[in-house]
Amino acid sequence: MFFFKTSTFANYEKKIYDFSIESITGEIINFKDYKNKVILVVNTASYCGFTKQYDELQELWDLYQEKGLIVIGVPSNSFNQEKKKNSDVKEFCEVNFNIDFPITTITEVKGKNAHEIFKWARENHGKSAVPKWNFHKILINKEGKVEDTFASITKPKSKKIIKAIENIL
Repeated sequence: MFFFKTSTFANYEKKIYDFSIESITGEIINFKDYKNKVILVVNTASYCGFTKQYDELQELWDLYQEKGLIVIGVPSNSFNQEKKKNSDVKEFCEVNFNIDFPITTITEVKGKNAHEIFKWARENHGKSAVPKWNFHKILINKEGKVEDTFASITKPKSKKIIKAIENIL
Protein backbone atom coordinates (compact mmCIF):
# COMPACT_ATOMS: atom_id res chain seq x y z
CA MET A 1 0.00 0.00 0.00
CA PHE A 2 1.27 3.42 -0.92
CA PHE A 3 0.74 6.57 1.10
CA PHE A 4 0.99 9.90 -0.64
CA LYS A 5 1.20 12.92 1.60
CA THR A 6 -1.40 15.50 0.64
CA SER A 7 -3.08 18.39 2.37
CA THR A 8 -5.88 16.00 3.36
CA PHE A 9 -3.55 14.01 5.59
CA ALA A 10 -1.15 16.75 6.67
CA ASN A 11 -1.14 17.70 10.33
CA TYR A 12 -0.30 21.35 9.70
CA GLU A 13 1.52 22.26 12.89
CA LYS A 14 1.86 25.65 11.21
CA LYS A 15 -0.26 27.47 8.69
CA ILE A 16 0.79 30.06 6.12
CA TYR A 17 -0.20 32.71 8.68
CA ASP A 18 2.79 31.73 10.82
CA PHE A 19 5.22 33.02 8.18
CA SER A 20 6.44 36.27 6.71
CA ILE A 21 8.65 37.20 3.78
CA GLU A 22 10.40 40.39 2.73
CA SER A 23 8.78 42.46 -0.02
CA ILE A 24 10.78 43.70 -2.99
CA THR A 25 10.85 47.17 -1.40
CA GLY A 26 12.06 45.91 1.98
CA GLU A 27 8.84 45.84 4.02
CA ILE A 28 7.71 42.62 5.65
CA ILE A 29 4.80 40.75 4.09
CA ASN A 30 3.20 39.11 7.09
CA PHE A 31 0.87 36.33 6.01
CA LYS A 32 -1.23 36.74 9.15
CA ASP A 33 -2.50 39.93 7.48
CA TYR A 34 -4.11 37.67 4.87
CA LYS A 35 -6.23 35.53 7.23
CA ASN A 36 -9.49 34.41 5.61
CA LYS A 37 -8.08 35.21 2.17
CA VAL A 38 -7.13 32.89 -0.66
CA ILE A 39 -3.43 33.22 -1.53
CA LEU A 40 -1.73 32.29 -4.80
CA VAL A 41 2.04 32.08 -4.33
CA VAL A 42 3.98 32.00 -7.60
CA ASN A 43 7.74 31.77 -8.00
CA THR A 44 8.67 34.04 -10.87
CA ALA A 45 11.66 34.90 -13.05
CA SER A 46 12.40 37.68 -15.51
CA TYR A 47 14.23 35.60 -18.13
CA CYS A 48 11.91 32.60 -18.34
CA GLY A 49 9.78 31.45 -21.26
CA PHE A 50 6.81 31.65 -18.89
CA THR A 51 7.49 35.27 -17.89
CA LYS A 52 4.51 36.42 -19.98
CA GLN A 53 2.34 34.78 -17.28
CA TYR A 54 2.86 37.99 -15.31
CA ASP A 55 0.07 39.46 -17.49
CA GLU A 56 -2.42 36.80 -16.39
CA LEU A 57 -1.31 37.00 -12.76
CA GLN A 58 -2.04 40.73 -12.82
CA GLU A 59 -5.42 40.01 -14.45
CA LEU A 60 -6.25 37.48 -11.70
CA TRP A 61 -5.29 40.07 -9.10
CA ASP A 62 -7.49 42.67 -10.79
CA LEU A 63 -10.44 40.28 -11.12
CA TYR A 64 -10.42 38.65 -7.69
CA GLN A 65 -8.65 40.99 -5.27
CA GLU A 66 -11.94 42.50 -4.08
CA LYS A 67 -13.32 38.99 -3.54
CA GLY A 68 -10.41 38.00 -1.31
CA LEU A 69 -7.59 36.71 -3.55
CA ILE A 70 -4.01 37.69 -2.79
CA VAL A 71 -1.47 37.07 -5.55
CA ILE A 72 2.14 37.05 -4.38
CA GLY A 73 5.03 36.89 -6.82
CA VAL A 74 8.23 35.39 -5.46
CA PRO A 75 11.13 36.21 -7.81
CA SER A 76 13.65 33.43 -7.64
CA ASN A 77 16.99 32.60 -9.17
CA SER A 78 16.66 28.93 -8.17
CA PHE A 79 16.57 28.11 -11.90
CA ASN A 80 19.15 30.73 -12.94
CA GLN A 81 16.68 32.94 -14.82
CA GLU A 82 16.27 35.97 -12.57
CA LYS A 83 17.95 39.34 -12.46
CA LYS A 84 20.59 39.88 -9.78
CA LYS A 85 19.12 42.93 -8.01
CA ASN A 86 15.70 43.42 -6.43
CA SER A 87 15.47 46.94 -7.84
CA ASP A 88 15.94 45.56 -11.37
CA VAL A 89 13.20 42.95 -10.84
CA LYS A 90 10.83 45.60 -9.48
CA GLU A 91 11.45 47.90 -12.44
CA PHE A 92 11.09 45.00 -14.91
CA CYS A 93 7.71 43.99 -13.44
CA GLU A 94 6.35 47.53 -13.32
CA VAL A 95 7.58 48.65 -16.74
CA ASN A 96 6.80 45.50 -18.72
CA PHE A 97 3.70 44.16 -16.94
CA ASN A 98 2.35 47.02 -14.80
CA ILE A 99 2.43 44.70 -11.76
CA ASP A 100 0.89 46.05 -8.58
CA PHE A 101 0.32 42.83 -6.62
CA PRO A 102 2.81 42.05 -3.82
CA ILE A 103 6.24 40.89 -4.92
CA THR A 104 8.98 39.61 -2.63
CA THR A 105 12.73 39.95 -2.70
CA ILE A 106 14.64 37.45 -4.82
CA THR A 107 14.14 34.22 -2.86
CA GLU A 108 15.25 30.60 -3.04
CA VAL A 109 12.28 28.29 -3.61
CA LYS A 110 13.78 24.80 -3.63
CA GLY A 111 16.40 22.79 -1.80
CA LYS A 112 17.90 23.31 1.62
CA ASN A 113 18.08 27.09 1.16
CA ALA A 114 14.42 27.44 0.15
CA HIS A 115 12.37 30.01 2.04
CA GLU A 116 10.46 28.46 4.93
CA ILE A 117 7.08 28.85 3.18
CA PHE A 118 8.25 26.55 0.39
CA LYS A 119 9.63 24.03 2.89
CA TRP A 120 6.33 24.22 4.80
CA ALA A 121 4.33 23.64 1.60
CA ARG A 122 6.40 20.57 0.76
CA GLU A 123 6.16 19.15 4.28
CA ASN A 124 2.39 19.50 4.29
CA HIS A 125 1.42 18.90 0.66
CA GLY A 126 4.21 16.75 -0.72
CA LYS A 127 6.46 16.93 -3.74
CA SER A 128 3.86 18.64 -5.93
CA ALA A 129 4.39 21.78 -3.85
CA VAL A 130 8.08 21.96 -4.78
CA PRO A 131 8.64 24.21 -7.78
CA LYS A 132 10.05 22.23 -10.69
CA TRP A 133 10.51 25.43 -12.67
CA ASN A 134 9.58 29.12 -12.66
CA PHE A 135 5.92 30.14 -12.43
CA HIS A 136 4.94 27.15 -10.29
CA LYS A 137 1.76 28.03 -8.41
CA ILE A 138 0.73 27.14 -4.84
CA LEU A 139 -2.87 27.90 -3.93
CA ILE A 140 -3.53 28.45 -0.22
CA ASN A 141 -7.11 28.26 1.09
CA LYS A 142 -8.79 30.48 3.69
CA GLU A 143 -7.72 28.10 6.46
CA GLY A 144 -4.07 28.80 5.62
CA LYS A 145 -3.40 25.36 4.12
CA VAL A 146 -2.22 24.30 0.69
CA GLU A 147 -5.32 23.69 -1.40
CA ASP A 148 -3.62 22.72 -4.65
CA THR A 149 -0.52 23.26 -6.76
CA PHE A 150 -0.16 23.95 -10.45
CA ALA A 151 2.76 23.33 -12.79
CA SER A 152 4.50 26.11 -14.66
CA ILE A 153 2.73 25.22 -17.92
CA THR A 154 -0.68 25.85 -16.33
CA LYS A 155 -1.57 29.42 -17.18
CA PRO A 156 -2.84 31.59 -14.31
CA LYS A 157 -6.19 32.18 -16.05
CA SER A 158 -6.66 28.54 -17.08
CA LYS A 159 -10.06 27.00 -16.37
CA LYS A 160 -8.37 24.72 -13.83
CA ILE A 161 -6.94 27.57 -11.73
CA ILE A 162 -10.00 29.83 -12.09
CA LYS A 163 -12.27 26.99 -10.93
CA ALA A 164 -9.99 26.19 -7.98
CA ILE A 165 -9.90 29.84 -6.89
CA GLU A 166 -13.64 30.39 -7.29
CA ASN A 167 -14.41 27.19 -5.35
CA ILE A 168 -12.56 28.43 -2.27
CA LEU A 169 -13.30 32.16 -2.40
